[in-house]
Amino acid sequence: MEKVEVEVEVEVPSYFVCPISLEIMRDPVILPSGITYDRQSIERWIFADGKTTCPVTRLPLPLPADDLDLDLTPNHTLRRLIQAWSALHSSERFPTPKPPLDKHSVSRLLQESSASRHHLLSCLRKLKALVSEGERNRRCVESTPGAVEFLASVVASAAAGDDAECDVAIDVLASLKLSERRIVEAVAEKNPEFVDALVGVLRRPYYPSRAHAVAILRSLAGALSPARLAALGEDLFREVVRVLRDRVSQQATKAALQALVELAPWGRNRVKAVSAGAVEVVVEILLEGPDRRTCELALAAAERLCGCAEGRAALARHPAGVAAVAKKALRVSHAATDRAVRALCAVARHAPAAAVLAEMASVGAVAKLCLVLQSPDCGDRTKERVREVLRLHSRVWRSSPCLSPQFLALYPPPSSSSSSSTSSSS
Repeated sequence: MEKVEVEVEVEVPSYFVCPISLEIMRDPVILPSGITYDRQSIERWIFADGKTTCPVTRLPLPLPADDLDLDLTPNHTLRRLIQAWSALHSSERFPTPKPPLDKHSVSRLLQESSASRHHLLSCLRKLKALVSEGERNRRCVESTPGAVEFLASVVASAAAGDDAECDVAIDVLASLKLSERRIVEAVAEKNPEFVDALVGVLRRPYYPSRAHAVAILRSLAGALSPARLAALGEDLFREVVRVLRDRVSQQATKAALQALVELAPWGRNRVKAVSAGAVEVVVEILLEGPDRRTCELALAAAERLCGCAEGRAALARHPAGVAAVAKKALRVSHAATDRAVRALCAVARHAPAAAVLAEMASVGAVAKLCLVLQSPDCGDRTKERVREVLRLHSRVWRSSPCLSPQFLALYPPPSSSSSSSTSSSS
C-alpha cells in the first residue's frame, strides 16, 4: 500500500508571538515595561502611530527628547530560540536582524557621496533603501544634520538634466514626509533655487518624480512667505496644470489641486493659474466623477480661481463649467456644497451677463441654489449668500421657463433693499 503523509500543524509557542502583530517575532526587543515586541511593530506603534504607552501594560514609556534614543533592548535569547524552533518546525527561516540605523551611519554615507558621481548615485540608492525599511529609519535620516539639505542640493543641481540622481533624491525627500517648518528651514531657505528646480522636475517625463515634486510643492505652498508665493513664475503653474491634465496618479492629482488652492490667493497667482488652463482641467476632473476628497479639492480650486475676473469668465465660458460645479452641490459633502455655492455665487454676482444667467437657469444651477436654502445641512452663511444672489437676479430667474413651479415655490421673496438686475434682463 502507498503511504500517505499527513501534515501536522505545529502550534507556535505564545511567547514567540508579538502582542501587536500576532505574528512570530523576527527582531524581538524589550521595552522598559518588561514586555517583548517585534521591533518593527513597536516602532510603528511609537513612531508612526504616535503612541506613548506600552501596548500591553498601558504604562507610560520614558520617551527621550530624541525618539531614536528610545530604550529598546534586543532580546537575543528569545531570538535564538525562535530561530532554532523555526529551523525544526517551519519552512521559513529567520535570519539575524541588522543593527538599527544611526545618525553616524547616515553621516558616513553622505561623506562617501562626495567621492564621485558614481558614489553619489550609489549613496542615494542606499539612502532610498534605508528609508523604505521603516519609520525609524525615515526619522533617523531626517534628523541627521545636513541630510535633507544634501538631498535638496542634489535636486537643485540635477533637475535641469536627465540625471538619475535627481529622481532618487526627490523620491527620498518625498518619502521623508517633512513638516512645513522643516521644509522651509532645510529646503527653501538654504537652497533658494529649489523651487525653480521643482519646475524642472515637473517637466521631466518620469511620472514618479513628477508626483513627488508636486507633493513637495504642496507642502512648500503652505510654508513659504507671502512674498515668495506671490513671486512664483507662470512656468510653475503650467507644470502643475500639466500634472492634472496628464493624470500622473491619484495622489499627484490631489497634491496638485491642493497646491493650486494654497497658491491662488497670493499676488496674481489666480490669473497665472487661469492662463495655464487650470479652470478647464478642474472642470474635466469634476466631470469624471472623482472620489470625495478629489471632488472637494477640485471645487475648492474652482472657488479660489473664481476669485478673479479671468477665472469667472473661464468657468462661464466652458461648455460644462457651470453645470459641473452645480451638479456636485448637495451630493458630495458639506464642504463640497459650500465650495460649489461660493463658485456659483461669484459667477452670478460678478459676471451677470444675460447669457450666463440664462445658462445657470437652464443647467439647473438656479434650482440647486433654491434647494440649498431648504437643506438642513447647509450653514446660515451659505444660505444667506444664496439668498443674496437669488434676490439680485430674481427678475430674470423667476421669469425663466427653465425654473419649474416647485423651485419657484422655494425662491426667496424679494427684500425691500434688493434691486433687480435691470441690465441683465434687458
